[in-house]
Amino acid sequence: MQETKPIQLNERMHLIDGHDLGIKERTGIYVIQEEEITIVETSASPSIKHVKEGLKALGISLDEVKYIIVTHIHLDHAGGAGLLIQECPNAKVVVHPKGARHLADPSRLIAGAKAVYGDKFSALFEPILPIDEDRLLVKGEGDKLTIGPNCQLEFLDTPGHANHHFSIYDPISNGMFTGDTVGVRYEQLIPDGVQLFLPSTSPNQFNPEAMQRAIDRFKEMQLDAIYFGHYGMAKEPNEVYHQVSNWLEIYVNEAKRVYAEQKGYEVLAERLESLVREHLRGQGISDDHEVYNILQLDIEVSSMGLLDYLSK
Repeated sequence: MQETKPIQLNERMHLIDGHDLGIKERTGIYVIQEEEITIVETSASPSIKHVKEGLKALGISLDEVKYIIVTHIHLDHAGGAGLLIQECPNAKVVVHPKGARHLADPSRLIAGAKAVYGDKFSALFEPILPIDEDRLLVKGEGDKLTIGPNCQLEFLDTPGHANHHFSIYDPISNGMFTGDTVGVRYEQLIPDGVQLFLPSTSPNQFNPEAMQRAIDRFKEMQLDAIYFGHYGMAKEPNEVYHQVSNWLEIYVNEAKRVYAEQKGYEVLAERLESLVREHLRGQGISDDHEVYNILQLDIEVSSMGLLDYLSK
C-alpha cells in the first residue's frame, strides 16, 4: 500500500492523498483540525484505507470525526462516505440538498458508474454503502456550519459541474473548497514550475454558463486559497480563474465544431488533448510527461460531457 503522509497546508488543515484510481496526487481529502474535526471529500471506497492511515498519522481517532463533507456525490468525491461513516460513530455526512437521497439510496449512482466503467467498476468503486438518513446533514445556499469557536463554514450552491454541487467557504484561511467547480489542478506539473488548471466538464449536468457564474462569484470574494478536489491547494486564485475560463471557452468552441461535424467524443478528446499538449510544450513539458496518464482520462470524460451538453 502506498504510504499516506498527510501534507500540512496551514496550521489547522492537512491534505491526505486518496490515491484514487491507484494514482497519486489525483484526489485529495482535507482534514480541518478545529474543535469539531471535519473532513472534506472522501474519494471512492478504495481510498478510505488511506484516509484512515492519514488520520492515524495526525493523531486523530475515528470517533473524534464530527463532520464528513462531500462537495458533490460523484463517486470520486463521495463514493467512500458510506464506508467511512460506518467507522466514525459520532460523525454526520454533510451534503447538497439534491445529493442527499442518492447517498441514502446509491442505486442510481451505482448504475450510472457501471454504465461508464463496465467491468472495472468493482475494483475502482466498491463497496458503495447507503447512509442512514439520520446521519445526513443537508446544507444549501447560505447555510453555515460551526466547527470551532471562531470558525463557521459557509455553503455556496455552485452548479456547473453538477447540480448537486456546493462549495465550502472557510473564513479562517479565506479559502474555498471547490470540488470540481473550478476544474482540476495538475500537481504533477508543479515540480516543473508549470501550473495547469483545466475545467471538468463531465456528463451529465455540465453547464458552461453556470460554471462561469460560479467562477465569477469566487473572483468577487477575493479568496486567498482554493482547495481542489483534484488536487491540492492553489494560492493564486486569479491565475486559476483566468486559465479555467479561458480553457472553458476553448472546450465549448471545439465541442461545437465536432458536434456540427457529427463526430464522436473520441475525436473531440483527440483535438482537445492536442491543444493542451501544444500549450504545455510551449512551457517545456515533454510529450511523455507523467501528467498525461491523468490528462488523457480527464479530457476523454470532459469530451463526453461537452457533447452530452450540446445534444440537449
